Amino acid sequence: MERKTFSEDLNRNVFTTRFVIEKSELITYVAHELEDGAWQFYSESQFNGYEDIMVVTLKSVLDLDETLYELADLPLGYDAIRKGKNEKWQIGEL
Repeated sequence: MERKTFSEDLNRNVFTTRFVIEKSELITYVAHELEDGAWQFYSESQFNGYEDIMVVTLKSVLDLDETLYELADLPLGYDAIRKGKNEKWQIGEL
């Protein structure tokens, strides 16, 4: 199967947490914000405000988990949730 591609530049900034970047936790929640088109990539760890948030490139999260390419066409105003890396993404409206 051909891999989907993101329409955004892979150097675009996205939001994630130190748990994803520093501890390599599995990304289980992705949001594509309606208001500004921002992408958010989070694990199941609860974060405590700005000290846990990181701004990184889209490429850096894709390099961590290539299954995220499945969400390349996630519409603005939608999110995706999964429990495990081999689980199917559940898509919903924000």
